[in-house]
Amino acid sequence: MSDRTKAITYPIDPNKPIIALTFDDGPNTGTTNEVLDLLEKYRVRASFFVVGNNITPETEGVIKRAYDLGCEINNHSKTHSVMPELTPEEIKAETEYVSEKVKKITGKDTRFFRPPYIAVNATMYENIDMPFIAGIGCNDWEEEVTAEMRVNKIKEQLHDGAIILMHDAEGNSKTVEAIDTLIPYILGVGYQFAAVSELFEAKGVEIRGDDTNLYSEVNRKQ
Repeated sequence: MSDRTKAITYPIDPNKPIIALTFDDGPNTGTTNEVLDLLEKYRVRASFFVVGNNITPETEGVIKRAYDLGCEINNHSKTHSVMPELTPEEIKAETEYVSEKVKKITGKDTRFFRPPYIAVNATMYENIDMPFIAGIGCNDWEEEVTAEMRVNKIKEQLHDGAIILMHDAEGNSKTVEAIDTLIPYILGVGYQFAAVSELFEAKGVEIRGDDTNLYSEVNRKQ
């Protein structure tokens, strides 16, 4: 493994505040790599919810880079469709496609699913064998939302157990700028960064495929 892909490793202390930083809509060879550069710079891990149609021979290496750094690769559907409008067979095909692509690259299945547009229904829960993840966001898919606005919105919502939802879509430079401010701030106020699965583990919450929650945070199991 080269220095460029040296794994970002550190222990997670369950007795200290923890957040999971997550990114949707990649992979791509531009913005996703810029996000990874910052994760390397600050030595923190994140989770990427990838869109299957964006996994190409060119972007497979980006997924591999993220995985080798210690980041988690999760599922955001094949086509980013409004999935409550799909049949059970189409729903299964959407998620299985991504899982198969990711496993081919990393050797591991995707463990979590983020519904496109955070749109869900009972049919999706019945046909997707992964916990559903939402998150606290900052409307960072909207061009008029400045980097400073993105930073401030996340700061306002920051709390222990939070899942932060941002986007590494191609050209989303304002989010890259925002996380260059947010990551050192979050570290500076005493938080740890964890992959989504690490957050569940640290909070003592079992990862179950038949879970019907929609998680924007993970609280310690009582």
